[in-house]
Amino acid sequence: MKNTGLKIASLGSGSSGNATLISSGKTLLLLDCGFALKEIVARCAELSVSLQRLDGVLVTHEHSDHVRGLGPLVRKYAIPLWITHGTYRSLRDSKIGPVNLINAHESFDIGDIHIVPFPTPHDAAESCQFVFSTPNARFACVTDLGVPTAHITSTIADCDALLVESNYDEKMLRQGPYPPSLQARIRSDFGHLGNEQAGDLVRRVDSSRLETVLLGHLSEKNNAPDVARDTVARYIERSERLTVLEQHSVSEWFSVSRDDRLHVPDTDHESLITTA
Repeated sequence: MKNTGLKIASLGSGSSGNATLISSGKTLLLLDCGFALKEIVARCAELSVSLQRLDGVLVTHEHSDHVRGLGPLVRKYAIPLWITHGTYRSLRDSKIGPVNLINAHESFDIGDIHIVPFPTPHDAAESCQFVFSTPNARFACVTDLGVPTAHITSTIADCDALLVESNYDEKMLRQGPYPPSLQARIRSDFGHLGNEQAGDLVRRVDSSRLETVLLGHLSEKNNAPDVARDTVARYIERSERLTVLEQHSVSEWFSVSRDDRLHVPDTDHESLITTA
């Protein structure tokens, strides 16, 4: 079997909705489904992705910007779902169908992608995030957490690519429209990471293998793409590795591989993403 890297694409990332595609060329996964099904279909079409080719959906937690279209998606396309017990119990959609209930401390495989979940401190029932890996690539999503714990930092330390939350700019949050109570919730250890925290996290896990840093889950009211990028860029040596994901548009595909000779070939990748 040929070892491959990974390809990552954001269908949108921000306070209004989040969804990320992860492909090995053989296996195609969706991380969260925070847009209505019609919007998910439209955004996938921009990347020539067929939802019928999905091998699984993983859910980080039950907040609407991560599960808005989940029920309709898995019911219409009969896609397997992986989710923690706490998140499953907290879903408002009681007809979500059969699921794979996971322990946030136990790894598992979907197709040829190995997945390591890890708990995240967030104001949700049992939130977690994931590291996705093949023999030649390792990618982690680190959003929706108030503080990067020692366990999180060690779990993502040897990744080749990260999607890191950069939710708010401290000054913009302080001077913005949110009441003090909501500001406190966002800043808390069970809220979200700000730009400075995101930069510090990237600095602490940085290594020669970390080639791609995607900044996501930006607040539209308390942050701005250039502010987030400029802040995080101060913490790393090679700012060209940074890309700020957008809320209202689909990203390009980002290749992740520890060996340039083993980037996912277009022919393999397109066999998964060509629309039906």
